[in-house]
Amino acid sequence: QMQLVESGGGLVQAGGSLRLSCAASGGTLSSYAMGWFRQAPGKQREFVCTIRRSGGSTYYADSVKGRFNISRDNAKNTVYLQMNSLKPEDTAVYYCAASMWGSFREYEYQYWGQGTQVTVSS
Repeated sequence: QMQLVESGGGLVQAGGSLRLSCAASGGTLSSYAMGWFRQAPGKQREFVCTIRRSGGSTYYADSVKGRFNISRDNAKNTVYLQMNSLKPEDTAVYYCAASMWGSFREYEYQYWGQGTQVTVSS
């Protein structure tokens, strides 16, 4: 059973940057496409971005395109989310997840981390 642990969240001012990490254990990250999702207070969890197994293909939600970058280091069993030009509306709990297929659909992800809080102040 693969476990995912996110880290790197925190409080940042609008316009700032954060880098989230997602470390995998109990499994081989390179076997999965990886995604990041987020859930703001009072809202449903939403798709942020995804990266294919090899890292050669990525896909972003329109709300973060051009500001966020997903990457992976399969040798380190870790996925990253670089977040730049952060906005107050980016405030949410961010989750990483692993999928056999790679998708923007939440139900196609088999493994989930516990989440890390990102708060962007105005």
